Amino acid sequence: MQRESMEVDVVIIGAGPAGLSTACRLLQKAQNETKELSVCVLEKGSEVGAHILSGAVFEPSALEELFPDWQERGAPLNTKVTGDDVYYLHNKASSLRFPGFLVPRP
Repeated sequence: MQRESMEVDVVIIGAGPAGLSTACRLLQKAQNETKELSVCVLEKGSEVGAHILSGAVFEPSALEELFPDWQERGAPLNTKVTGDDVYYLHNKASSLRFPGFLVPRP
């Protein structure tokens, strides 16, 4: 059996938000210091983001730090969160809304 091998400086396991952010930040730092760095990101899913739930809500401050011009680049983040509610679902016909003090405000 023959195996393929690659020599890289950094291997990151997982192409989720943390893995991709790590890869981006490492490459940004290397570029700022005019150093050459090879990074390999390994993902078990069929494609990057395969295990991320759709409809995710997140605070974009980390995105601002990684890519200050993300809005100018046309990132597909178009809907701002203006409110949030949490409900306990009893069954298909009834639910109980949690009071506002349990839910952090945006």
